[in-house]
Amino acid sequence: MPNVRPGAPSHGIAAFNALSDDAARAELLACCASPAFAEQVAAARPYPDGGALATAAGDAVARLRWDQVLEALSAHPRIGERAGGAGREAAWSRREQSGVDGAGQDVRDRLAEGNRAYEERFGHVYLVCATGLSAAEMLDRLEVRLGNDEETERDVVRGELGRITGLRLARLLGEAS
Repeated sequence: MPNVRPGAPSHGIAAFNALSDDAARAELLACCASPAFAEQVAAARPYPDGGALATAAGDAVARLRWDQVLEALSAHPRIGERAGGAGREAAWSRREQSGVDGAGQDVRDRLAEGNRAYEERFGHVYLVCATGLSAAEMLDRLEVRLGNDEETERDVVRGELGRITGLRLARLLGEAS
């Protein structure tokens, strides 16, 4: 994790630790839209380094009750649907799902159909850490996960939420492009 230098851009662990409680919670909500997550992670400041923050965030995601996970999922658009708005979270989502941009209509149609089937089966949006995945890879994962039982899928969703949160925390700290 890089150190923040005098005059450097306002990011990094030192800048995060220096935020007011409200500002820290707002930044964390862009990483995981669960107020319980943001409260837990912000309250444990200061962090000695980004690794400690990432560990605390992962632990906080793991401790979320299922209703709190669902709250976080409500901020995620369906795979293949562009997040609206000009905020950081929407921009990150569009970037994370960029693998869909070049997909053919057949794959897009199958993703839309898969999203509908997934939501009917599990009652929430299909969440996958889409960074670096093609649309076909996202679709393949969706189709496999449709065969999961409820408990298995909840574990998978929590893991995907943790991966997305970790990537967004790294961006928040200015460590990932």
